[in-house]
Amino acid sequence: MIITAFVNGALLGGALIIAIGAQNLFVLRQGMAKDQVLVVALLSSVIDAGLIITGALGLGSLISAFPIAITLASVSGALFLIIFGSLSLYKAFVPPLTAQDPGEPVTSSFKKAVMMTLAFGLLNPHVYLDTVILLGGIAAQYELETRKFFVLGAVLASFGWFFALGYGARTISPLMRHPLGARGLDLAVAMMMYFVASGLIRDLIAAH
Repeated sequence: MIITAFVNGALLGGALIIAIGAQNLFVLRQGMAKDQVLVVALLSSVIDAGLIITGALGLGSLISAFPIAITLASVSGALFLIIFGSLSLYKAFVPPLTAQDPGEPVTSSFKKAVMMTLAFGLLNPHVYLDTVILLGGIAAQYELETRKFFVLGAVLASFGWFFALGYGARTISPLMRHPLGARGLDLAVAMMMYFVASGLIRDLIAAH
């Protein structure tokens, strides 16, 4: 029973996390740019783990009882994604004022990496729906002793995925060294951000 709970947690957690979304695309982009990969992958994993654990402890039921929480998260998330997408779109079509060495790694500050990771991890209501409500609801079906192994499986799947995504992206990092490749990635990021934001807005309108 314990092994079954662990495997079920790992499989379900992995399936929900692997679905490409705004957070995953951000981690992938950071990995391709070799930009603060450790802090981004680690913090993304910790955020997911924290949400999974709080969901398993019953927070999912509390959130479900207050729909306004999901509404606020949807509005905040959509605004953030539109702004970030617009910045990426600007970078895709407007060349930098100063030339950059194609071989020079793109680096950002530790603080900026942390803030961006927190935003992508906490301003997306889909994260709460998947980790807190869905995973938490399923975890609640297990006895407390068994539930711990379900949660452990889901948490390990999260850590494994984000680190594999962040560091595995380095195999295609040469794309970032070419101006056209970097612009193409920025354009793809912008389109993904707009797509996810439109989905949030559509769901919000449908709910009301």
